Amino acid sequence: MSFDASVIISFYNKIEILKLVLAGFERQSRKNFEIIIADDGSANPVVDELQQIMKVSPLRIKHVWHPDNGWQKNIILNRAIVAASAEYIIFTDGDCIPHRHFIKEHLLARETNHVLTGRRVLLSRRISEFLTVTRVKHGYLEKLLFPWMLIERMSGEGQYVENAVYVSWRCIRKRLNKKDRGLLGSNFSLHKADLLAINGFDERYLSPYVGEDTDLEFRLRLNACKFKHLKHLAIQYHYYHHRLEFNDSNYSILNDNKQRKTGHSPFGIIKS
Repeated sequence: MSFDASVIISFYNKIEILKLVLAGFERQSRKNFEIIIADDGSANPVVDELQQIMKVSPLRIKHVWHPDNGWQKNIILNRAIVAASAEYIIFTDGDCIPHRHFIKEHLLARETNHVLTGRRVLLSRRISEFLTVTRVKHGYLEKLLFPWMLIERMSGEGQYVENAVYVSWRCIRKRLNKKDRGLLGSNFSLHKADLLAINGFDERYLSPYVGEDTDLEFRLRLNACKFKHLKHLAIQYHYYHHRLEFNDSNYSILNDNKQRKTGHSPFGIIKS
């Protein structure tokens, strides 16, 4: 079957949150897509439960998994890229629930040699724990929680609440995204050919926050890709959790790639 997009979801062990994410994708206004779960070593009971979910889900889901050997997100993402059936790929995380028009907005704006990057709302713990699969399917995040989130923003809980505003007016949409913004690893998309041209993600990164976004953005720009921004268009809601630890060694890898002055990494999908 031919798909308009392959949606790659980065995932590790948090199956209850993933259920909310998949519920968000079930209600998308654009339907012709596949889901690829890039699983960075989830435990066997989680994998078993995921397999049961896949059997009954109305979504077309592939599961790409490797054994747990620490943080190896970039490695499993590269495997998911290879497994993608569509020529266009949308990246997100297993803790980010999509707005109903998330896929539609990425597909409407797609262009060759362009990277699209959206933004997200950081939900508070209280709102995150309030969510259920049924509530996500009924659109609670879009219909009912925005006033609540404004109150929590004032109290210092919710963050980037303004990103929850979806803009449908054409006369305003273009004006909103003139500012150049960086790539957000949980909310970006591009043609598969543009990813393969830089050999995908650099697999030397073994901790988060630089390798899967900053490095990729740097190399895509070196390879003459332009960036378009989908703030207030491709919206997602990030489930509350504590941040992972950052490893300073990431910067030495990034500096190495900067010194190479080429978008193509010899440490990506195809090893030199």
